[in-house]
Amino acid sequence: MIGCALGHDLKKADPRPRVIIGQDTRRSSAWIADRVALGLASHGVEVDSAGVITTPGVAYLARSRGYAAGIVISASHNPWTDNGIKVFSGDGYKLPDARELEVEREIFAHLENPQPEPVVTPAPAPSLPGEAALRHAYIDWLASGVTSDLRRLKVLVDCANGAAAAEAPGLFDKLGIQATFLNSAPNGENINDHCGALYPQVAARAVVDMGANLFDLGVTFDGDADRVLFSDASGRVVNGDAVLLLAARDMQARGALRGNTVVATTMSNMGLEIALKRSGIHMLRANVGDKYVLEEMQKSGAVLGGEQSGHILFLDGDATTGDGLLTALRVMDVMVRCGKPLAALVSDLKMFPQTIKNVRVREKVPFAQVPEVQSAIAAAERELDGNGRVVVRYSGTEALARVMIEAESEDTMKAMVDSIAGALQKILGA
Repeated sequence: MIGCALGHDLKKADPRPRVIIGQDTRRSSAWIADRVALGLASHGVEVDSAGVITTPGVAYLARSRGYAAGIVISASHNPWTDNGIKVFSGDGYKLPDARELEVEREIFAHLENPQPEPVVTPAPAPSLPGEAALRHAYIDWLASGVTSDLRRLKVLVDCANGAAAAEAPGLFDKLGIQATFLNSAPNGENINDHCGALYPQVAARAVVDMGANLFDLGVTFDGDADRVLFSDASGRVVNGDAVLLLAARDMQARGALRGNTVVATTMSNMGLEIALKRSGIHMLRANVGDKYVLEEMQKSGAVLGGEQSGHILFLDGDATTGDGLLTALRVMDVMVRCGKPLAALVSDLKMFPQTIKNVRVREKVPFAQVPEVQSAIAAAERELDGNGRVVVRYSGTEALARVMIEAESEDTMKAMVDSIAGALQKILGA
């Protein structure tokens, strides 16, 4: 019914729409992709498959090949038992909220009053060479944006047993990068299994364990490769805040950082804001989520933005969404052009100590309606007096409230996070 609802929506604007579908490596992804394709076909939508491909790969193909939409079957960094559906418009951006809600309303209406689904004879499955050609088009586009000779770099790559396993080896080989791959043998159930962007220390430890000075950096993707984290040659994890800093300085030096402005999120460390300010770069904060970062970038005209989690958006070229492979290439390009190791490029980034505590909740009541929680937050902010930050928000995908404190004192952080989390648990705890 999701395919039917989306097909109905697409036909409103185009009598003969074409759609591209891609998927990650979860066992359920191919089945879901097939069902969505049948629903689309029932409304006369032509469907092409790119097979296993990264989420930003589908966004690229949607906009570059004239598709009405791009669909990705993936649950990103979640376990293999989860899955989801992401939809891009033909311009490569995620569907606007209003349009997404309209499609959702049709889905729910169908659930409340189910109608017999039309019988559709599925089209012949696309040939594997056809899928490979689409993936190679994406790889070629990524490689075309690299201006430096990356062949001297030695990189350890964690593919998270996910979609990056289908593109990263070919891309790195095309550019002559000396890459060693970990977790690049997906079996349908091992995606993100103690590897990938939720476990960046895996690649970081391997950089050290596999030999001193053997690797220039470690690269760690999540399941659908729309974000990436790094480790330097000494095995220290380098997160999205550090990537924003090195990218911003490089773009500023090249005159490519529009408005000398970077968009980060409420979770980005104060240390990033201070380091950017020293370089004359202004930082705006958006709500957590690449969608909100993009909205603020479009509003402010910024061409660089991202999240601490490694979801980085470069809008100075043709990209329309966070792309882990693109980000990895941009970081390596900066290293080669500057002639500096990753650690040196971010050596002055001094992170404020930060702690995050999750509280499972029964329902997501606005915090403004919970006086006990508001009181605990206000008390923490008064005590910090501008020398730290308090961020309390709900997870976008789970029944969790997240309490984040930044402060110069570990003891202060612990006391504050326990106080706020305790109030949440008492009033809203599951």
